[in-house]
Amino acid sequence: MILTWSDEFNSGTVPDPSKWSYEVGGGKWGDNQLQCYTSRPENVQVANGNLIITACSEKYVDPATGITWDWTSGRIITLNNFSQLYGRFEARMKLPQGKGTHEAFWMLGTDCPTVGWPACGEIDVGEHVGRLPAMLQGAIHGPGYIGSQIVGATNLPSGQDWGSAFHVYAVDWRVGVVNFYVDGNLFHTMTPKDLPTGGTWEFDKPFYLLLSFAVGGGFAGPPDPSAFPASLLVDYVRVYQ
Repeated sequence: MILTWSDEFNSGTVPDPSKWSYEVGGGKWGDNQLQCYTSRPENVQVANGNLIITACSEKYVDPATGITWDWTSGRIITLNNFSQLYGRFEARMKLPQGKGTHEAFWMLGTDCPTVGWPACGEIDVGEHVGRLPAMLQGAIHGPGYIGSQIVGATNLPSGQDWGSAFHVYAVDWRVGVVNFYVDGNLFHTMTPKDLPTGGTWEFDKPFYLLLSFAVGGGFAGPPDPSAFPASLLVDYVRVYQ
């Protein structure tokens, strides 16, 4: 494999603008999520060799809408800076803990701004919610398959939590197959034959990267304010061809 892109988060105090941009605002992220994403260092910063995305329980007025939110967090993307068709995509991360947390390293087709979701396709490299601390999910989504039928999961022994240590979350994406790994162990595979009837395979075009930390919503459940502030730590993101 050849390293084609990476961010080691070893310099600066904010994400490198030549690699990442922010998505901001609240009320437009689906699943009835409660956070307003911001570009403030309180929510997104680089320090001690890590990207740190922090979700906070606080009153915050979205400057674009004037709406007041009770939670803030961060979401950064590589759209217009980097995308790739096929390869290995991995991130070493320490996930937050606590009920109501919902964090993910994921990917969307670069045509998302024009065709929308789910037509653009989505690859969830690693997705976790605090109310299910031992469970990690990997999935693809697209037209006709946005539910649980295309989700794979791996579980730690009872009482353990993916948020207690750093782990490496990765996909190996090739023509006609997406394989999901954690710490080098394969836990899920998706191919066109695994799609439900009527689903179309949207994974033969470039995808860009996203790192996000959502709060609440249908999947994560109600947040426990005592668990916040909570932070997602990202040691590195690396992409290979």
